[in-house]
Amino acid sequence: MSGNGGYALTMLLAGMGIPILAALNAALGQKIGNPFATGVVLFGVALIVGIVAALVTGPGALSRLGEAPKHLFTAGLFVAFYVLSITFVAPRFGVGNAVFFVLLGQLVSAAVIDHFGLFGARLSPLSLSRTVGIAVMAVGVWIAQRA
Repeated sequence: MSGNGGYALTMLLAGMGIPILAALNAALGQKIGNPFATGVVLFGVALIVGIVAALVTGPGALSRLGEAPKHLFTAGLFVAFYVLSITFVAPRFGVGNAVFFVLLGQLVSAAVIDHFGLFGARLSPLSLSRTVGIAVMAVGVWIAQRA
């Protein structure tokens, strides 16, 4: 599958992975007694997978990191915050509750990024119908979590 269908499937699978990641990392954090050490394990595995993927798909790209604007590296802070917070919060708040608020945050943040075309994103103004759609999605996630 290529094009938008392939992208949609990829992101659907990525979305399905978020609660699995949360549950596995939360369980590992409880097992070893430190959610932050668990984050180190996750990042270590992710680093190895990322290096292999980068070398297989475009080995020269890593040599061009010095050319990239330094503020773009702050994305790693968001990944670290997500992983460490979900690993710490999920066993105390529940995976479903934690992921509900992650999804709500994603809906709001994505709408703002698209509306203003931030960080080079494709501009997609927040219309009334899009706002209603996002609200319906948020309510749907909330209902699904409450049921």
